[in-house]
Amino acid sequence: MRDERKKYLGKYSSGSMRLKNWKYDADGLYFITVVTQNRVCNLGKIVDGKMILSAFGEIVVQEWFKSFEIRKELFLDEFVLMPNHLHAIVVIDAAAAAADGRPNIAAETDGRPSVPPDEKKIGIAERLPKSISSFLADFKSAVNTAIDNYIDDNQLMITKFNSKNHFFQSGYHDHIIRTDESFCRIKNYIKNNPKNWKKDCFEK
Repeated sequence: MRDERKKYLGKYSSGSMRLKNWKYDADGLYFITVVTQNRVCNLGKIVDGKMILSAFGEIVVQEWFKSFEIRKELFLDEFVLMPNHLHAIVVIDAAAAAADGRPNIAAETDGRPSVPPDEKKIGIAERLPKSISSFLADFKSAVNTAIDNYIDDNQLMITKFNSKNHFFQSGYHDHIIRTDESFCRIKNYIKNNPKNWKKDCFEK
């Protein structure tokens, strides 16, 4: 482990879903979970331990990867789409985005950002630019629009999605990854999620 990465280890703890003293646009690694509204399994189905995408699932995957093309400060380490939710490890690395060429974070775990977070308190409702909350809000909005277009194009007789009828739940779950042990455990959990669907807490 490189010395600069020690700045993260064991320094931050929280008993709630959000760290009040963590600036959510700070460089770091985030374990993210986003769930469909009412946990409806409309993204696909698990067959023999593998995820088979529905049309809506295909759209979500397209919009998810498109988000990383748009936001140069974001890098995707691990990702899985499940029938009614997604898991991912997302890296914010502003310095890497400013450099020529983006590093392969998934293949080189030592490429993780090392800048310690700002201790300034940020209100939970505040959405910072280039933050996880801003990224997910834009992603969810893009999904709403893309799926609505699909509904129109295919003349489906189902309710469309908007600001009052979200495709995904309005909130999300996130966890700041602080140690190598946690990183490896979460990464393996995401990879094995389809095989463990029957035991998944999001299965209806």
